[in-house]
Amino acid sequence: QVQLVESGGGLVQTGGSLRLSCAASGRPLSGYAMAWFRQAPGKEREFVARITWSGGVTYYADSVKGRFTISRDNAKNTMYLQMNSLKPEDTAVYYCATINTIALVTKASRYAYWGQGTQVTVSS
Repeated sequence: QVQLVESGGGLVQTGGSLRLSCAASGRPLSGYAMAWFRQAPGKEREFVARITWSGGVTYYADSVKGRFTISRDNAKNTMYLQMNSLKPEDTAVYYCATINTIALVTKASRYAYWGQGTQVTVSS
């Protein structure tokens, strides 16, 4: 079992920045990957970015590449998402998730463990 708790969401103006955190607990994450997804009202949950826990290998959705940065602090068991140059279309509930493989997986249904989500709202 893995427990995930997100924090850091809020309201920001277009062009602003936010940093989300995801604290993990419950078991060692060696061999796991962690990811951020987001879901806007009326839309499907969408992959944002992913990082392998041990090697720190990252992958981004095209819609956030160059604006968002995913990272992790192994000592704190915490993953981060630095979001810069935010746009109104980034408005969504952001979720962190983890999966027990380092293979690249962008399909939400493949992820076993999820946080409760944190709201990000970007005003125009």
